[in-house]
Amino acid sequence: MKDSEEHSLERVLKDASMKDNSVILTTLNEAWAAPNSVIDLFLESFRIGEKTRHLLNHLVIVSLDQKAFSRCLTVHPHCFALVTEGVDFSHEAYFMTQDYLKMMWRRIDFLRSVLEMGYNFVFTDADVMWFRDPFPHFHPDADFQIACDHFSGSSDDIENKPNGGFAFIRSNNRSIEFYKFWYASHYAYPGLHDQDVLNRIKNDSFIMDVGLKLRFLDTTYFGGFCEPSEDLTLVCTMHANCCFGLNSKLHDLRILLEDWKWFMSLPPSLKLPGSYWRAPQNCSLDSLQMPVQQPIPSMPEILDGEIV
Repeated sequence: MKDSEEHSLERVLKDASMKDNSVILTTLNEAWAAPNSVIDLFLESFRIGEKTRHLLNHLVIVSLDQKAFSRCLTVHPHCFALVTEGVDFSHEAYFMTQDYLKMMWRRIDFLRSVLEMGYNFVFTDADVMWFRDPFPHFHPDADFQIACDHFSGSSDDIENKPNGGFAFIRSNNRSIEFYKFWYASHYAYPGLHDQDVLNRIKNDSFIMDVGLKLRFLDTTYFGGFCEPSEDLTLVCTMHANCCFGLNSKLHDLRILLEDWKWFMSLPPSLKLPGSYWRAPQNCSLDSLQMPVQQPIPSMPEILDGEIV
């Protein structure tokens, strides 16, 4: 990273940081930055979530191209332009294409630099909807904790299936060395993205050698389309994972926001434990054989005090 770029990043991180030097980071390219696209839904989730609006003060949007940076400046106070020479990250990067892989590994290298600057961070993809403050549900003893596509029921079960789209990392020598190791490992596993490489190295003796405390986050609180949170009274975040294509994501993320608004509009006596998500629809595995966009069904109705 160039000196001028690092100075700019330091200023943005300092302006956005919490008292304990923690920040929230997301990355953005032109495809997700367009009006009425992913970034607008992401920011809306903070505004309508339960005690999440103040967290926008600590969010840094890392833009991967000039148009995304320009849009960020119009919708959010903390923006940083991350330039990668010779690579165009502006368009939708389809899963596992060369541009997608470059974007993912550029992200890992960038996050390592944030740790080296002394900042803890929550990294969140912009297709993660924030409905409650997640910080009370992070493990206090973990250096590196990450959401899951599938959660086994135990936070220290190495067989959990991590998802790199949401994670909380504390800045220390252990986490910095781990990010260096993670990034370097992509040379050993060419053609794999960061999440698959993490699955390969999570058992490596290097992690034990550096003493990294690794934990996996429960999908009860940190759900997604792969494994939705089963309780709207507990859910903190929902991720549009296990989903192919921007239009499918947008369709189902809008449903998530509608469902949350409906749930929050209920009187306290009717906010009962349980799952009332109508998504995934276009992001469901079945929909991969049916590319036609399905209409959004009506909201659940309340009859005689019961949700149906």
